[in-house]
Amino acid sequence: MPLLLSEEDVRIVLSMEDLIAAMRTALEQFSTKRVEQPLRSVIEVGLQKAAFAVMPAFVTTPPALGAKLVTVFPSNAGAGLPTHLATILLLDSMTGELVAIMDGRYITEARTAAVSAVSTDLLAREESSVLAIIGSGIQARSHVDALGRVRDLRTIRAWSRTPDRLEQFIREIEPRTSAQVVRCSSAREAVNGADVVVLATSAREPVVLGDWIREGTHICAVGACRPSEREMDTALVARARLFVDSRAGALTEAGDVVMPMAEGAFEAGHILGELGEVLAGRIAGRRAAADVTIFKSLGMAVEDVAAAHLAYEKAAERGLGRGFVL
Repeated sequence: MPLLLSEEDVRIVLSMEDLIAAMRTALEQFSTKRVEQPLRSVIEVGLQKAAFAVMPAFVTTPPALGAKLVTVFPSNAGAGLPTHLATILLLDSMTGELVAIMDGRYITEARTAAVSAVSTDLLAREESSVLAIIGSGIQARSHVDALGRVRDLRTIRAWSRTPDRLEQFIREIEPRTSAQVVRCSSAREAVNGADVVVLATSAREPVVLGDWIREGTHICAVGACRPSEREMDTALVARARLFVDSRAGALTEAGDVVMPMAEGAFEAGHILGELGEVLAGRIAGRRAAADVTIFKSLGMAVEDVAAAHLAYEKAAERGLGRGFVL
């Protein structure tokens, strides 16, 4: 009998530590060709140009088959609803039978931050202790949790274009971290002197410029997931050692990569490789303390399916969720 898992069920069973470990495995499997995963299929919806995407994947070890259905409706913010919503279908990899349906909103939130934590663990300097967060949404919150598990954060600098949301973000994270939390009046102030920068915005134009970023910084860029959107200027991307989750995805969907290429700033080879290739030891990550490194994240179906498989197994062990008949 298939299992129905709510967001609360998923939250109960998925710890950030387990997710970080699962994402390391999923990323390496993807880059070593042990995953079947096409590019996501995306359509625009309505005059507001909302998005609906379908993201299937098959992971060979441990066997996991499924798909995420995700929507991005910016107008939801005005109605008090999440702008990003998702549902994940998990199937039996031997028979194709439905195994579980689960809320995917939290999985999307948490696995994105977990992948950023993997990138930070691989690419940021060991002594990194100052984190700058640009944005104040759910990704900003989850990244505080995730990155604090791979680096000893002593200062968190935060900035958002929406002052009220920035204040709410600070109120929420201060009790959850031992780091000093500093509200900043601009993005430039926030990134000045930071060791790690998280870009988690809905911006369509650059919010961070290359000459603001000091040597040795690592950047996790998780917003701007369409070819017409970007969070970083061309100068910043061009000067950095650039890594992605999926090379094919980045060359198709990442405005932070596609737009500088269209300007002639660099060619596809500027992407040094996928994060999974660094995990597999196939390419080098950081080479010197002065390197600026960027991990451009788009999110992949394999991450969702691996996280959903983990949630299903843990929920079944604990008797969580509700069985249903189709």
